[in-house]
Amino acid sequence: MFKADTIKRIKDTGIMAIVRVETIEEGIKIAQACLDGGVDVIEISYTNSNAGDVIKALKDKFKDQLLVGAGTVLDATTARLSIMDGAEFIIAPTFSKEVSDMANLYQVAYAPGCTTYTEMMEALKAGASYIKAFPISNYYGPNLAKVFKVPFPDMPILASGGATLDNLHEWVENGIDCVGLGGLLTKGSSEEITENAKKLRQILVDTRNKGA
Repeated sequence: MFKADTIKRIKDTGIMAIVRVETIEEGIKIAQACLDGGVDVIEISYTNSNAGDVIKALKDKFKDQLLVGAGTVLDATTARLSIMDGAEFIIAPTFSKEVSDMANLYQVAYAPGCTTYTEMMEALKAGASYIKAFPISNYYGPNLAKVFKVPFPDMPILASGGATLDNLHEWVENGIDCVGLGGLLTKGSSEEITENAKKLRQILVDTRNKGA
């Protein structure tokens, strides 16, 4: 998949499952439940040592049905290894020029975590496809996109933290491009995850259509 297609798919889906799992089987279960609910973008976090194996297994099983990325990527070596395992985008809690260079070399979308406006501008100039607003999403809440897009309306923002079923519409109304969620899309039974995914996608679609 071309980098531009990945960037568009992340925005079109608008919801990203942030997944931390101990086993490949658990990763497949969550991925299937998310897909059944209409969420086809998943981040596999490198807080777990088996993240590369999970990414590879998900791509082998679901192929283009699922867009799979690597999360918590803190260095260029991890970035390259994740790409070799099939990661189609890279997300981090920090901005690293070395990780950005690696992502650009392999034409993979990169979303670094940024807190200040200066960091965001530097990351975009270095080729970031999205800015992961972290850990500030929890502090700004749904107003985050409105605050940061006033000086730069075209800033592509991925919110990480703070979004719920009750306030998701506010994030979307204020211009957020994609929202990352953990618990709602990873905890509970497959049926519960699928139901949450359906609800989240419906809220996002309805809110976008209302504002169109």
